[in-house]
Amino acid sequence: MSFIRWLFGAGTAASPDAMKLDGTTEAALARSLSALPPEERGWITFAEARILFSTKGAQYAFGETDEDGRRNIDSFAAQHRSVINFMPAEGRVYFVREPIGNRHSR
Repeated sequence: MSFIRWLFGAGTAASPDAMKLDGTTEAALARSLSALPPEERGWITFAEARILFSTKGAQYAFGETDEDGRRNIDSFAAQHRSVINFMPAEGRVYFVREPIGNRHSR
């Protein structure tokens, strides 16, 4: 699977066992992520992600014109040893905790 397909979750179904993370504030999201086991997925709504990390409207958040929003969410994910996966059709942004000892530079 290509990186772009992986990034946007093409070809993957919604995970019924993925944990809903607390997306009310960055601190709450950080706490939720720290409680997520390595290699497990958790999610917040796209609306929560937009409020936390983007200044663009819903239609443009994290799109090609929202470099700051993408940079903000990428930086947050990296700080919390996670990768992100946008799932626009589901209205969710997934975070996957990196395995312990598998930290690579970004």
